[in-house]
Amino acid sequence: MKKEVIIAGMLIAGAQLAGDVFAAEGGRDSINIVGSSTVYPFSSAVAEQFGKKGQFKTPKVESTGTGGGIKLFCGGIGPQYPDIANASRAMKKSEYENCQKAGVKEIVEVKIGFDGIVIAQSKKAKNKLTLTRKELFLALAKRVPDPSAPESGALVENPYKMWSDVNASLPKTKIEVLGPPPTSGTRDAFAELALEGGCQQIPWLKAKKETDDAWFKNVCMTVREDGAYVEAGENDNLIVQKLESNPNAAGIFGYSYLALNEDRLVGAPVDGRFPTYEAIAEGKYPISRPLFFYVKKGNIGVIPGIEEFVAEFTSDKATGPEGYLSEKGLIALPDADHKKAAANAKELSLFTPK
Repeated sequence: MKKEVIIAGMLIAGAQLAGDVFAAEGGRDSINIVGSSTVYPFSSAVAEQFGKKGQFKTPKVESTGTGGGIKLFCGGIGPQYPDIANASRAMKKSEYENCQKAGVKEIVEVKIGFDGIVIAQSKKAKNKLTLTRKELFLALAKRVPDPSAPESGALVENPYKMWSDVNASLPKTKIEVLGPPPTSGTRDAFAELALEGGCQQIPWLKAKKETDDAWFKNVCMTVREDGAYVEAGENDNLIVQKLESNPNAAGIFGYSYLALNEDRLVGAPVDGRFPTYEAIAEGKYPISRPLFFYVKKGNIGVIPGIEEFVAEFTSDKATGPEGYLSEKGLIALPDADHKKAAANAKELSLFTPK
């Protein structure tokens, strides 16, 4: 037997032995990703492309919601904890602090693009919605100004049952909105951008923000719990299916799901702007937000392929304007921002919350 063949056999056996030891110690030989349901289809597409190259195993991607994913991510360092957390909002300071307490000291933030939060209906719906952020606040907030004296400073439990109760020009159909739960980054962003944005259009409530910001946020961002808003879990595809079976309902999810189902769904204009790729990219659609993923630097070198996966995700062919993720509804960053995000990711620049 030739010397080269013997050496090759020894290398293969050694690699297999190392893999067996790694597995026996509870390790992993593939990347574990958790987090946002909005980022999930993008992350899954990158994982599939990454796995096809054959150098590393295809990463495992789970849709747990942004908050739930970051909580898992911040559990600690090592193969028993996720390596990457997808997020449809920036990591909160309190979450970052929890990470630090658990020993997750070094975190890399990667911005991948933009997304719009849409209020969608089935194309079969007879009464299409045209909304403002103020109307969304009045329809979905837990407490609203007393309709009998809206400028009095008094709040009441939300009395509105029909869209036409909020504004006589809206359809005479029941307010029934399917949306994400509190663990979702989409829910957080919707509450901040749509509900709080609408709340600020009521002068006396806006004035409260200056004197009691905590009270203001509690009133403006708390969603009603009387059945008008239905928590539909972290599976946005399920909301799409439910809208088809119930044309009178509306659903809240990321633009990518509207783009993937435009043959079945239509997005409601908000403040006069339809949720289109162009409107979101130009910052003209009022309910839009950046998307991220977070990398645990401490797991690099422990779990194979993390740096290479990050490079794939931030490449022009993935997140560039003509990248394969644009076909799935991702709104690309401006060219300069995309290059900066890719450079920061390559350098593994550490993140600290603002």
